[in-house]
Amino acid sequence: MEMIQNIANEYKELYCVPVVYWDEDEIIDLIRPFIHQVDMWLFSGQVPYSIVKEWGEVDCPMFYVPHTGASLYRTLLHIYYERQIPIHQLSFDTYHPSEIERLLDEAGICERVPHVKHYQGEISAEVLAQYHYELWKQGVTKAAVTCLRTAHLELQKLGVPVYRVLPARSAVESVMQMIIRTGEMLRFQDAQIAVQMIEVDSLSAISSETFSTDEIYKMEMKVTEKLLRYAKKIQGSLKTAGPGRYVIFTTRGVLKDITDHYRIIPAMDEIEHIDHEMVTCGIGIGRTAYEAEIHAGKAFLHAKKYGRGTWMVVFDDDTIVGPLGRSEQIRYSFDCAELQAISQKTNLSVATLSKLSAILRKLGKNEINAYELATNMQILPRSARRILNELKHKGLAEVIGETNPYPRGRPRKIYRIFYDY
Repeated sequence: MEMIQNIANEYKELYCVPVVYWDEDEIIDLIRPFIHQVDMWLFSGQVPYSIVKEWGEVDCPMFYVPHTGASLYRTLLHIYYERQIPIHQLSFDTYHPSEIERLLDEAGICERVPHVKHYQGEISAEVLAQYHYELWKQGVTKAAVTCLRTAHLELQKLGVPVYRVLPARSAVESVMQMIIRTGEMLRFQDAQIAVQMIEVDSLSAISSETFSTDEIYKMEMKVTEKLLRYAKKIQGSLKTAGPGRYVIFTTRGVLKDITDHYRIIPAMDEIEHIDHEMVTCGIGIGRTAYEAEIHAGKAFLHAKKYGRGTWMVVFDDDTIVGPLGRSEQIRYSFDCAELQAISQKTNLSVATLSKLSAILRKLGKNEINAYELATNMQILPRSARRILNELKHKGLAEVIGETNPYPRGRPRKIYRIFYDY
């Protein structure tokens, strides 16, 4: 951490906030307070990066410092200088065997690497430590080489001679350069065109005793005035698109800020006197004004499905986020070849499958009942049961139990979903 921070301090474009953990279980709780306060994340290694990526709550760019060839060369030199242990008597983790053999071949060392625990994504320190320990206990190896600090500490407790591969300075500098280039790209991205397609149900605010076309017209005028002030506040341009329909052209960066990274419905002074339940909004992001408007239309139609007062967003990569401001907010996409293949096998649309995948990621499990699915997808429980039964019928889910939250209520079947999400 000290080395990474010292190198980061050399880049005046960056302001770094260190977050130190001692156990992988602490990572999510430690970074949670910062997830909406930083522009990007840099992790010291693959494991913390994978844990946070799997969590799915961080929507800004994430990077980790790789353990490159220079890092491994330095560690192997240290091992040989200190204990003269040959390669085949060492156990490794993280790297792929072919990657280590390629690095050795470049150094003119043609030797097979028989003991490697390769993994992708998240892994526990206990699993890695046990792998190295068993080999050492059997006398197959004389020392362990690990990339994970917590595994290093665990192996030391077990009495195993262990060496940790630390990131090389060149690897850290390379990632820093990538972060700076990504920052430049994000500034360009914030200047992208964004469109808000808004529908205001003025009729719901009119008393039945004073209902008249004049009252409707007066209400429309008041709404237009408020939306004009709101458009000015977000540096946008307001256009009418029929009775009660409005379109505002602005930029992505402005909408990102007022919605707190597309998490909440803005409580702007200019629109706070319009009841949120009266407003349905679709936000579209695009590379051109036409594309942004098309995406805004898609977002608006999705918002209409959830009901009045809903805000949804469609990004330029066809990712959909929403409803804003609600606990059941999810992020999903139509652009997934795997889900398209599953859709062809079932009677379920890619949108439905993608929503289910997003809900499972959010819940952090692959088990769900119809009530949970209905709540998160904003559909009727019978529709949720139909979705789960269709997956079960096609062999993509199974019933693994029942739960009964109310003694006299109907038991709720718990389904385990099989397809990757």
